[in-house]
Amino acid sequence: MKTAGKIKMVFALAITMMFASNVQAQETKEVKNYDQGFRLGIGLNGGVPTNTDFYNYSLGADVRLQYDLSERTSLTLTTGFTNLFINNGVKDLGFIPVKAGFKAFVWEDQFYVLGEIGGGLAVTNTDVNKKNTYLWAPGLGYATKDIDVSVRYEAYTEYDTNQIALRVAYGFKL
Repeated sequence: MKTAGKIKMVFALAITMMFASNVQAQETKEVKNYDQGFRLGIGLNGGVPTNTDFYNYSLGADVRLQYDLSERTSLTLTTGFTNLFINNGVKDLGFIPVKAGFKAFVWEDQFYVLGEIGGGLAVTNTDVNKKNTYLWAPGLGYATKDIDVSVRYEAYTEYDTNQIALRVAYGFKL
């Protein structure tokens, strides 16, 4: 009888442990509701063209609308004005970029990768060199609640250069 009592005790203890572990396994962390929404960033850009024989540098400003799909992914739409300064007294080349992109935060919800594709609408220079272009721009960046700093490589199909550019922006929720 004593052995049967011990077996019942061990059996009861085992069942109690299973229920206790089930109760513990069902406890979950409280998940914050993520507030999807729009952000707007206003930025300044400075760049170094890859063809330094012809182009000196670039300067520009942009506005980026960002829609957060999740805490780590966003869609972007960027436009503004970029001016490529040209050597030897030739008129500069100014264009309006219009780009759509995808932004993914990859480390600590602050460091991200960004890919954009779109077009550049030429608005300055002579009619001979006034060409619209397709463009694509992969980049890396760091963003906080208000500040966004990124570096990108921007490639053009119709201009005799590409550029490596730095963007510093102030952003806010809409």
